[in-house]
Order: sequence, then C-alpha cells, then structure tokens
Amino acid sequence: MGLILSGGAGTRLRPITHTSAKQLVPVANKPVLFYGIEALVEAGVTEVGIVIAPETGDEIAQAVGDGSALGAQVTYIQQAEPLGLAHAVLTAEEYLRGGPFVMYLGDNLLRDGITGLVSAFRDSEPDALILLTRVPDPGNYGVAELEGDRVVRLIEKPSQPPTDLALVGVYMFGAAIYEAAKAIEPSGRGELEITDAIQWLIDGGKRVERRTVTGWWKDTGQLDDMLEANRLVLEDIERRVEGELVDSKVDGRVVVEHGARLERSVVRGPAIVGAGARITDAYVGPYTSIDAGVVVERAEVEHSILLAGASVRDLGSRMEASLLGRNVTLSRGDGLPKTLRMIIGDNSEIRIP
Repeated sequence: MGLILSGGAGTRLRPITHTSAKQLVPVANKPVLFYGIEALVEAGVTEVGIVIAPETGDEIAQAVGDGSALGAQVTYIQQAEPLGLAHAVLTAEEYLRGGPFVMYLGDNLLRDGITGLVSAFRDSEPDALILLTRVPDPGNYGVAELEGDRVVRLIEKPSQPPTDLALVGVYMFGAAIYEAAKAIEPSGRGELEITDAIQWLIDGGKRVERRTVTGWWKDTGQLDDMLEANRLVLEDIERRVEGELVDSKVDGRVVVEHGARLERSVVRGPAIVGAGARITDAYVGPYTSIDAGVVVERAEVEHSILLAGASVRDLGSRMEASLLGRNVTLSRGDGLPKTLRMIIGDNSEIRIP
C-alpha cells in the first residue's frame, strides 16, 4: 500500500500557496502530486491513501478524484493538525491495516521513480528502508550517519554533518513503525518526527536498511527548487507539436498542446505550451512551462512557470526565473526595468513602472 502526505501549509512557496495546495503547483504543466502517484503505480502500488489537511483537502480531492485516471485507487485521510510525519502514519494506521507501506512526501520528485526500491523492500522485508542521496549542503537536511553500510543515527539539519547523505522524502516501512510512532515524544516544534521514529527502530535493534538514490531528487518546497525541478523534467520531454503555428518557429524539444496558437513567435526548447495558450509576437525560451489558457504577447519569457490563465503582455525586458500564479495579469507601464524575477500569487494584477 502507499501513503502520500499532502498536508502542510507550503509557507516557503507563498503567495502561491495562499490560494492553492503546494502539491498541486505544476512542474512541466503537471501537478507535483501526480508525479508521486504515478511513481507508486509504476512500482505496482495502486492502493494509495492521501493524507490531507482541512485547508487544502477539498482542492486536492477535486484534482485527483478517485485516482482512476492515474491508475490508482485513492482514499483520503484527514489529518486535523500538522503534528508531524509520524503522526500522519498513526492517522493512517487503520487505512494501512497495520501492514507494510511506502510513504511518499507529496511535494517530492524522483527522476528514476521507485520501482527498483519497492522491489528491494519487498524482497528483503526490513523494518524500514530509507532513501539517501548525496547533496552539497547536507546541513539543510536530515542526514544519515553510517558505520560501514549500517545506519546508526539520523540527525536533523546538523551543524557539522557526519556525511553528505540526505534523507529523501520517500520511506518504506514494515509493521514496527506503528509501535515506534507511538513510543516517541513530540519534538521541540511539537511534532512527532519520522526521523525520531526511525531512530527508535535503530536503537531497538530493528533492521533499517538504506539505498542511495540514483538520478536527481527534488523537494519542491521553494521557488528555486520548483524551477530546477521544472528544468529537470523538461530535459526529458520529446518534441510534440499539435497546436497551430502562424509565422512562428519552434526549435528543439518543445511540446505545443492541441488548441495552442503561436503567431509571429519563437519557442526554444525544452519548453511546453499548454492547450489553449496564445503566444503572439513573443519569445519563449528554454525551461519554460506555459500552462493552459496562458497569454504571452509582445514579451520574452525564459526559465519560468506560468500557471493556467496567466497573461504577460508588453514587457520591455525579459522575464526569467519566475513563477506566476493562476490568472495573474502582468504588463508594463511607463519605464523600462532591466530584469524581472518574481513569484506572484493567483489572481494578481501587476503593472511594472
């Protein structure tokens, strides 16, 4: 069985997450949450519980539905308060029927999926299997301390990291995790930490195995990470042009969805232009995701994410490394700024002096 955690306020992506769940912010025009569901299904895990918060649960349920469109059977589990990942496990214990499961943080992306890792978990049946990846800044993550190949300690954001192996937001647990989650005390921030529960397993002599993730991993909780995840996903797209091109040029690996229209414009890939978008007298550069119904007129956009219904018009300089929310209107007033770098929430209207 699978458990996806989709609570959390998404404070690091505000103002976007004032009006939308962080797990539904799209990467390459697909909500981040969908990548996690698809990874589970690809690994043969089709029964999926999604832990939701009261504030964003309805929006997530509306987007995912019963999961059948993604090949899953989805059940929603309400977590009344964000009291930690181990608390989420206890909240879902009845749904999970006290058995083994894969836990996937809903704002994480793994390029190579988890099929091989789930297979290894099924074969060896440890009490826990944690995923690690090497990072340049381990002090910003939970870090695993090893003795040989054995995990001996998990440290949350250490000032002097013993290794560069950070915990990835995907975990695989046997039935012992429920006892562990009940045995630990809340941390200093008042949460039942999953790292404390895993440490309880280690200290109790339970078998905690680790695997090092190959390929990239991204936690999309911040703007730079979201843009980087968008770039990495776009690197793997294949050219597909189904929309209408009028005196326009499409270079490289570009997806132009059915119903999109380009007039007197250039799009350089990797990039994606969603259904119903209108690109007129404009330049769209690499690593840009333009969602459905977006309008770009007399403007240049590069390395950015534009959510559904946004419009960008008459900019006198190139917009780059930006995330525009749904139905944002961005246009230029008098004056000419040299550079634009923004994160703009849904339903905003901005005129640049």
